[in-house]
Amino acid sequence: MKYPVYIPLMNGKEKKYVNEALDSTWISSKGKFINQFEENFAEFLGAKHAASCSNGTVAIHLALMALDIGVGDEVIVPTFTYIASVNAIKYVGAEPVFADCTESDWQVCPKSIKEKITDKTKAILVVPLYGCPCDMGEIMAIARENNLKVIEDCAEAIGSTYQGEKLGTIGDIASFSFFGNKTITTGEGGMVVSNDDDLIRKVTKLKGQGLSDCGREYWHDVVGYNYRMTNLCAAIGCAQLESVESIMNKKVAIAFWYKEFLEDLPVEFHKANSREKFHTYWMNSIVVKDKDTNSDLRAFLKKNGIDTRPLFPCVHKMPMYDNGEVFPVSEALSESGMNLPSYPSLERSDIEYICSKIGEFFND
Repeated sequence: MKYPVYIPLMNGKEKKYVNEALDSTWISSKGKFINQFEENFAEFLGAKHAASCSNGTVAIHLALMALDIGVGDEVIVPTFTYIASVNAIKYVGAEPVFADCTESDWQVCPKSIKEKITDKTKAILVVPLYGCPCDMGEIMAIARENNLKVIEDCAEAIGSTYQGEKLGTIGDIASFSFFGNKTITTGEGGMVVSNDDDLIRKVTKLKGQGLSDCGREYWHDVVGYNYRMTNLCAAIGCAQLESVESIMNKKVAIAFWYKEFLEDLPVEFHKANSREKFHTYWMNSIVVKDKDTNSDLRAFLKKNGIDTRPLFPCVHKMPMYDNGEVFPVSEALSESGMNLPSYPSLERSDIEYICSKIGEFFND
């Protein structure tokens, strides 16, 4: 495949720092790079605290547990998202309640959120899909009016901002992912972020097997989990974080090239719907007029060495979550769109070629 959807960029000090971790023999869940990565990530976001963990899914799980969300509670979540956002709600015994998204920028719709609130609702879990911020001003106002917590699942939105504030610092608590296809990667890894001392204290305890802070060794006073990041992963993260600004800038440049070359083609390019949103374009995505055209275009691009991925299927249509509800906007987008190659080493000529093939398909 000439153009995969994603290739991580590791052209900094990743090998140097990993070798340093190896030489230190601190290769598991202790070592200098863990604290360094947490501190540097919190500083990058402008957050008070960041706690590393083993992946993005457990970061959501930890966030939910820290907020004491459990059996009998409901959490409103977009149906147009990756499955991890929803599965973690079930992990704590709560019920996911689905909301539709906006047609303009594909993010969870505040009006739909408002319609789903009941006396069992305890939190809103927002997902800035593909790096585009949600309407956080409206969502936070709804949360305050109804005494709800807000969890930001920022797995796809490292560096994105709303009204100048980095995502992950606006709600009560946030989760991040550093999987291999994310803007910065540790291979596998995650982070929980909050400005609340108590929430991060809970997260740190839960991810470390529920170890008591009484000072007694190997004494655990709550059921915890082994959700810790390794020093080796954190070493990669420290190196990646040194390049995060340049990676973000390149990804935004790639998005502008896509916009330029797709301008006269019958596709809709995913973009933010207001100037108060800074979209970092984890993925560059398009929708076409219908799902049949979408499938045919993907097949054509594959024949020409261009890999794509479908947009996320709506979670409410999956067997374990299907309750017969209909979400017309989310379903239409999900079935007729795709992610295009979005890795940061792409150049303008690459994007021109990819878009020329899209144009060739529609002109045949």
